[in-house]
Order: sequence, then structure tokens, then C-alpha cells
Amino acid sequence: MIVGVTGGIASGKSTVARAFAALGVPWVDADDVAREVVEPGEPALREIAERYGERVLQADGRLNRRALREIVFADERERRWLESVTHPRIRQRIIGQLERMQAEGAPYVLLVSPLLFESRQSELADRCLVIDVPESLQIARTAARDDVDEAQARAIVAAQMPRSERLARADDVIDNAGSEDELAVQVAELDRRYREMRIP
Repeated sequence: MIVGVTGGIASGKSTVARAFAALGVPWVDADDVAREVVEPGEPALREIAERYGERVLQADGRLNRRALREIVFADERERRWLESVTHPRIRQRIIGQLERMQAEGAPYVLLVSPLLFESRQSELADRCLVIDVPESLQIARTAARDDVDEAQARAIVAAQMPRSERLARADDVIDNAGSEDELAVQVAELDRRYREMRIP
């Protein structure tokens, strides 16, 4: 079984994934895969540099994420172009990693993706788990974690799927506005349920 895990920016997806991992559940992080496909030497990085020029590259040839983020969050068309270049490559690698984990006999596997629904990665999952926090908490966490101002943090949140729509598509929800202990209890309960779902 594949469980897709998503939530808005700074909702705590990685924290939840690590909690499942502590219970013996492997996971693929779509963000990690997204970083891999724009490493130096990758075709996606070459296409991005051809479109935007030196301003999106650091001195060492790596992607300047902040510069690219400013471009794509200011222009919806540019964001769609970037997704057309990166999403198919990300999907291909994710499928490969999930298949490898399943072949290794995991009880079930997680696909952790901020764009689970938007990129249609949810089609790869048997169940969808949404990590939910209030938008005000997302904005505060994003500004602190990513060193962006509140206006940019709000723009990032606004560019994502509305919270209500994510929740409407969820099979399961974890409320991550509370303590680590409260989170651990919710993860343990879902882990128990997911393991039972594997039984024919």
C-alpha cells in the first residue's frame, strides 16, 4: 500500500514522515526528488538555465532557488512552465523509488509530497493523508524557516491548493498544530490502521 502524505508549506510533512519512519515505514520525499532533478548535469537544470539565464544559477553552477522562486511566484505562466519541465521527471523517479521499497517488503510506504494533488501524484497512492495546520501558523513557520518576509510567505501559501480543498480530498487527516506528543499518538494510531489494511 502507498500512502500519499501532503499538506501546505510548513505543515510538518517531514516531521510526520520521520515519526512513521521510527515505526519502520520507509518514505519517498518528492521535495528531495525535485532537488535531484535540478542538480548540475541534469537535463531539467539545463532547460531552466536556457530560459532564465545566469540569474538562476549560483557561481558553482547550482540552481539559485531563491531567484527562481521569485520568478515563478510572480508569474503563474512561468510557474506552469517550470512544472511542465520538472514534474514528469520527478514522477518517473518517485515511481522507481516506491517500487524498490515495496520490493524490499515494507509494511506500506509513504509518498511525501507538497503537490500530491496538484501534480496528480495522488494517483500513485492508495490513500491520501493530509497534515493540517491553520494558515496563520503556516505563514509564521514559513517566514521563520525559509528566511522570507511575511508577504512572500503569504504568496507561497496562496499559490498552493486551498486548505479546504486539500481536506476535502483527504482519506485521513493529522492535526499538527499541537505538541509532538499529540502528533506521535496520531501517527501511531494511523500506523496501526494502515498495517491492518494490508491484511487480505
